[in-house]
Amino acid sequence: MARNAQHKYRQHKYQKSPRSRVTRRAVLGVGGVVVLAGLNAPAVVEFAGEEYHEYKIAQPAYQAKYGSWSRVDIPAEYRTNAIHAALLHTGKVLIVAGSGNEQRKFNAGSFDTVLWDPKANTFKKIPTPDDFFCSGHAQLPDGRLLVAGGTARYELLDGEVKRAGGGMRIKNENAAKAVYLKKGTRFRSPAGVEYVSRFDVTVPKAQAQAQAQAQPAARGTGATRFGQAQAQAQAPAPVVAGEARVFVEAVEAGPMSVTENQAQYDIVGLTGKDAANTYGLSEKITLDKQDFQGIRAAYEFDPVAERYVPVDPMQKARWYPTLVGLDDGRVLAVSGLDDVGQIDPGDNEIYDPRTKKWSPGPKRYFPTYPALFLTKGGKLFYPASNAGYGPADQGREPGLWDLKTNTFRKVLGLRDPDETETSSSLLLPPAQDQKVMILGGGGVGESKRSTPRTAVVDLKKDNPVFEDGPNLPQGTRYLNSVIMPDDTVFTTNGSEDYRGRSASNIFKAQFYDPKSNSFQEAASPTVGRNYHSEALLLPDGRVATFGSDPLFDDQQNTKLGHFEQRMEVFTPPALHRGGKNRPVLEGGPRALGKQRRATFRTEHPERVAKARLMRPSAVTHTTDVEQRSIELGLTKDAHSVTVDVPKDPALVPPGWYMLFVTDATGTPSEAKWIQVK
Repeated sequence: MARNAQHKYRQHKYQKSPRSRVTRRAVLGVGGVVVLAGLNAPAVVEFAGEEYHEYKIAQPAYQAKYGSWSRVDIPAEYRTNAIHAALLHTGKVLIVAGSGNEQRKFNAGSFDTVLWDPKANTFKKIPTPDDFFCSGHAQLPDGRLLVAGGTARYELLDGEVKRAGGGMRIKNENAAKAVYLKKGTRFRSPAGVEYVSRFDVTVPKAQAQAQAQAQPAARGTGATRFGQAQAQAQAPAPVVAGEARVFVEAVEAGPMSVTENQAQYDIVGLTGKDAANTYGLSEKITLDKQDFQGIRAAYEFDPVAERYVPVDPMQKARWYPTLVGLDDGRVLAVSGLDDVGQIDPGDNEIYDPRTKKWSPGPKRYFPTYPALFLTKGGKLFYPASNAGYGPADQGREPGLWDLKTNTFRKVLGLRDPDETETSSSLLLPPAQDQKVMILGGGGVGESKRSTPRTAVVDLKKDNPVFEDGPNLPQGTRYLNSVIMPDDTVFTTNGSEDYRGRSASNIFKAQFYDPKSNSFQEAASPTVGRNYHSEALLLPDGRVATFGSDPLFDDQQNTKLGHFEQRMEVFTPPALHRGGKNRPVLEGGPRALGKQRRATFRTEHPERVAKARLMRPSAVTHTTDVEQRSIELGLTKDAHSVTVDVPKDPALVPPGWYMLFVTDATGTPSEAKWIQVK
């Protein structure tokens, strides 16, 4: 923290005139011998070197080549732990913290969302109805943001668990009504051991089972068959019990409440038929480490009304899920930890924004926060990027997932395949090329291993395989990668070790050029970022970076880390070179018509070289499956440009997009927002 404070002070000092800077350098040079007599020489040399670096990066020529960084001035009341960030079609950024990985806030029910307007640099607090910490999110066709899942309970590590806990499946054999059980409901075993539920739960009513399915076909003489039919008609129709699951803890501390065996539990307080029809069946209840637990809640954030709107909850609770938009505007929810802290076995589900309801999706297992990219034909490509939970030998292989047939075709050739956790990945620009890139990553869990590997796969090939790209400067986890309007990819931040351990944050940034398959150095950020950090493209062509949640604050790993609440914005070199003469678009439609064509006025159409439609980001845990850049057809006349948008919804899913045009040097216009239906 002291290093950052010094850096801020030096920045403030160099807001002086060029002459004062020259004078100060001269004084430092003349007085250097005297100073060295009383101070540590290496420290003075380092100080002088840093002073010169500050001077160098402030020069126009440097910024025109490498870009520049600036801090965002955030009033104290709006500083929060940025866990999620999404760009809305109003141009504002939704920064979601929930409880922000702070259990005291979770215990107090204090959940944060902040809406930031980058243009005016204003902030607004949004009432947050549930703990969206580690939820999933996706852009919807009408411009709303779907937010689903989050935190029901914080983890307890080995040694912290005092009361045995586990799952209790609750059965309801009453076909007439559902059963609602409040948090705190007690379940009593045949031996008298009691467990208490930690969440409210509703157990659906039983469903009548068809007689034809319940009973074997009658055989024998006509009279016998008639008698059997009469008996079946008089017998009550069998039912399939409704079922729900809830996490329970033992009332008494200690090992006496641990059970490996399934048993039937009475529900304390129920009497008569309710008691006969409703009961618990325990799963394994242990004193083992208890992971985070997810919630089923789902909301749409309305960017115009600027509020969360509740919709039907998911069928399963999820913590660390991925939500990915499909070509028909629906959203697939995948993976996550469930309501008892177990990783979802593959019970994926689909949200329909027209009905606001969820339905079962194709079953397939993935580790938590898997990166899934919508590709040709509506298939999803999984580059093996993920953010954590799950065994090392399951769901770690890349491949192409056909949702219609629920088949998964593995893709080979990836170097360091056991270091894909906390890697970055994206659909390279333009999306028509159907190339996916993976960058960096580390070993499973708290592994110290990380890789500088990058690799690209061309999905247009009959037998796609990964091919190595250029290495990153060093092994990197938690890298942020952002598609730029000029078809480059800006990458920044990350750490070499797990959650920045041993002061391993990487203060570097670079541009990747898909055409040359090479990196070019960019200006270095001044704020280090690792776990729980985000970056996204703003409508003015800059990149905003948020968050970071280090495990420790010192190189010796003795001081617990503090969440990074400062925000930093990167201005790319093109805006320094041609920012005053950037292309300008005026007028034009807010929604794309049936002809998939839009015309915009401009005083200098001859300057416009390319046009791109860019989907806004919704990013968390290095996972951003929303961002994509689509190449547009471009025609020009004396006073306007016209763009043509491809019709393939797997290439251009319905929703709001930023339209950028760039000149021959890559300088972008400010974005025009347009809705694709």
